[in-house]
Amino acid sequence: MKGNDNNTKIGFVGLGIMGAAMARNLLSAGYALTVYNRSDRRTVDELTSAGAKRAASPTDVAADSDVVISIVTDTPDMEQVILGDHGVIHGAKPGATVIDMSTVSPKTTKKVAAILKKHDIDMLDAPVSGGDVGAANGTLSIMVGGDQSIFDKCLPIFESMGKNINLMGSHGAGQATKLCNQIAASIANMAMAEALMLAAASNLDMKKVIDAISGGAGASWHLSNLGPRIAAGDFEPGFMVYLQQKDLRLVLDAANDVKVALPAVGMVHQLFNIVERNGASEEGTQALIKAYESQLGLQAREPRAV
Repeated sequence: MKGNDNNTKIGFVGLGIMGAAMARNLLSAGYALTVYNRSDRRTVDELTSAGAKRAASPTDVAADSDVVISIVTDTPDMEQVILGDHGVIHGAKPGATVIDMSTVSPKTTKKVAAILKKHDIDMLDAPVSGGDVGAANGTLSIMVGGDQSIFDKCLPIFESMGKNINLMGSHGAGQATKLCNQIAASIANMAMAEALMLAAASNLDMKKVIDAISGGAGASWHLSNLGPRIAAGDFEPGFMVYLQQKDLRLVLDAANDVKVALPAVGMVHQLFNIVERNGASEEGTQALIKAYESQLGLQAREPRAV
């Protein structure tokens, strides 16, 4: 399978901030695309205007596709769109492949993969990292779980949406790796927030601090990409706070299953509780800094407001 030269028909279920951009990249790569979303008809209209076909349900998407991609909010949503009354399983043909790119429970992923296999349907779990920018630019990191042969078959599809693509192991391994990613990302976010709050309290120039740290050992994706947004007062979401909280709950559940202590994750989760309590659950994850700001009565902006 390769871009314009293949006849693979792809279905796409879930057209949020990430899914819509990923679907556009598949269209740009020349794939025939059938799409479904529970809401936001505008997004569906935009994709159909660009050449996609509209479907009335996940079942209808699967009936018209060789490979079905889903990217939805949470574990129950994934189960519903794949196994529910109008789910993918009821329309997929034997030999079809389901690629779930949501961030969901590894345990549930294994269960769903086993059920699909009984119907001669293959599955890959392939959660992503890189936010709205990576989705739009086709530079996502994609962490995959499943069989090598199915991964190899689907690799050109992944290459239309991402750059750093890795098969991590069997079913559920992609999801487990994504949870590891969320640990590293959320703690990096907290470190950035604390650095910027000290800078603000020290009356430093926010832009200069971000530039200085970004050139040294304290550099991070969060500092380079989200630090300038914080300084500018831009909390538009690339990845929403309430979704980050869902992922952190998955992390803590997985840690509990294997009896691993993750105190820093618990701290970030509690700080995001403050952010959500203050009404910012649908802002971007850079809004974590508002938990610190609310306690200090000081904003990390340029120019700063007290």
